[in-house]
Amino acid sequence: MKRFFIAVSACFFLAACTSTSTDGVSRIDAGTVTDLSGYWNDTDVKIVAESLINECVNAPAIAAFQYGKKRAPVVIVGTFRNQSDEHIDTSILSKKFEIALINSGKVDFVASASERTEIRQERNEQQTYSSESTAKSIGNETGADFMLIGSVKTIVDSISGKSARTYYVTAELIDVETNRKLWAGENSEIKKVITRSNVRY
Repeated sequence: MKRFFIAVSACFFLAACTSTSTDGVSRIDAGTVTDLSGYWNDTDVKIVAESLINECVNAPAIAAFQYGKKRAPVVIVGTFRNQSDEHIDTSILSKKFEIALINSGKVDFVASASERTEIRQERNEQQTYSSESTAKSIGNETGADFMLIGSVKTIVDSISGKSARTYYVTAELIDVETNRKLWAGENSEIKKVITRSNVRY
């Protein structure tokens, strides 16, 4: 009898360990603002991207280049650095810039540094394994005229379980040949006040 109770208890223990509990999941519209933690989220990306991209697309430097060279400038996306105090995937922000600028029709884009490495490997392999008529030539890449770089920074002010987080996002368009900064934009519209009710004093 004792063994029976031990066996039953063991079964309940294993069942409890392997069971999964979910408080609930609901689907919402992708455009809904959801500030759960108070940290950087998809709404912040949208706000920043919309304002800075609009400024960049209409930068006088782009119009001047088109007028002088009779073609759209070729742009490459550099690094968007996360210099904040939290984890932020800045690749999402830089990709939004890239997509919007390409779709604007005012600039052309070339592959980023990481993308070029993969493409160059493919091109090198074609020299050996592809037919002469289909292998792509080496040394025929399009050079970028401008590079787009940026950063995300935060200023945090906190006291007694309440904190204010302000995000500063900057973007710059730089002439690859001369290092001249042709355009710079900043967005500091995102400021959040967060209250933590479980803080012990």
